[in-house]
Amino acid sequence: MQQFLSNLTDITAAMDAAIWGVPMLMLLLGTGIYLTVRLHFLQFARFPFIMKKTVGRLFGKKEKGNKSGTLTPVQALTTALAGTVGTGNIAGVAGALAIGGPGAIFWMWVAALFGMCTKYAEIVLAVRYRRKNAKGDFVGGPMYYIEEGLGKKWKILSVIFCVFAMVAAIGTGCMTQINTIASSIGSVITSFNPDLDAGLLRMILVVIGIIGAFLTILVLFGGLTRIGQVTEKLVPIMALVYIVSALIVIFSHASAIGPSFAQILTGAFNPAAVSGGLAGTAIRGAMRAGFGRGIFSNEAGLGTAPIAHAAADVEHPVEQGFYGVFEVFADTIIICTLTALSILTSGTAEAFYGKSAASDLTILAFSTTFGKRGAAILIACCITMFAFSTLLSWSLYGARCMEYLFGEKGMLVYQAIYVVFVVVGAGTRLDIVWNLADSMNALMAIPNLIAILLLTPKVLQLTGDYLGKQKGSKEQNG
Repeated sequence: MQQFLSNLTDITAAMDAAIWGVPMLMLLLGTGIYLTVRLHFLQFARFPFIMKKTVGRLFGKKEKGNKSGTLTPVQALTTALAGTVGTGNIAGVAGALAIGGPGAIFWMWVAALFGMCTKYAEIVLAVRYRRKNAKGDFVGGPMYYIEEGLGKKWKILSVIFCVFAMVAAIGTGCMTQINTIASSIGSVITSFNPDLDAGLLRMILVVIGIIGAFLTILVLFGGLTRIGQVTEKLVPIMALVYIVSALIVIFSHASAIGPSFAQILTGAFNPAAVSGGLAGTAIRGAMRAGFGRGIFSNEAGLGTAPIAHAAADVEHPVEQGFYGVFEVFADTIIICTLTALSILTSGTAEAFYGKSAASDLTILAFSTTFGKRGAAILIACCITMFAFSTLLSWSLYGARCMEYLFGEKGMLVYQAIYVVFVVVGAGTRLDIVWNLADSMNALMAIPNLIAILLLTPKVLQLTGDYLGKQKGSKEQNG
């Protein structure tokens, strides 16, 4: 059995590497570049306006969803951010640094800057082609804008997207997230009690899984509105705690901030010049690590976030599309960069170059400021919040896909299965699950990207319509 699992792990790892190869990464990046050009570099040219329409509303009057079956624009954002900002921001960035060196962060930025337009486009389409279900909730996402925007003959792409998304949600959104929570809490427990019996530790992990399942049921029982209410409160808290903690680490090594940025820029084009541990690492290696982990973190082009944004109570699709730009900016340009700078300024990355790394590298970086136990507790708390919020959001994504295929009853069945896997995932070996989930992420992105490219004229039309109205309103008032 052990040999079978080992062989299966190798097979799924090889499949994952092949699917997430250069062609897939180029398709994702190429779509972002194409949309950026067609939208006249919207994310750069209109950045102040976009921030005013997004960040400005976060600090404005508290919004209320005034229509049944909707979320406020901010709740839709936080629900999507809950699925986007996750363990990838902590463990994924560390892995990119270890594999591709500091230069991987530069290419992560590049992927994010163009990915802003990809996420903008898919959210605009999700709101434009959404519909109401039997309960009166707004539902949308790639499966709907494929069918409604491209026509019934393209429905096979909607089905393909939903099948891959449902599997990915169980893996990426459920099992891996609760396993990360359980492992992080287990690490804290063992840091205080290194001689803890292995059987007792496994029992603790199972209990954590049961607690996680119970909390998930409480939120899911309240439906879409409850998920929005929870993420609206949880996401700002978890982001603030992590951002402040990372800034403390960075500024406790303030003299290394400048050199760290220099390493990022130098390593982007000459990885081996940064460290001997990266000898033999070409620009392609840094690019692949940066693009791959960056896209995995911000999910631009995967088609998941639009499912949450489709429920937003907005008058025009472009209004919610702007939140997609902000979402990628917050996830990658801010949070991922802070993780990278924490590691680079602390000087802990050197020993990991050319090797595999995850949250252990981030914990090591934080321990230079907060101490070993303090860092373990802090990262465990952040990962718990990040992972639980991701778990909630992906339950919505998978359930909406099931609903599209089989109706409301199918949605309830999927949620029940999802909760069971919350318990199962807490103490399970997840190498195979990670590999399969990663592969499903890539495969569900393909029909989504095809639809975005074919529906680009509709995105351009809606953008022009909205910006034209804004200009006319400004001239009228001015």
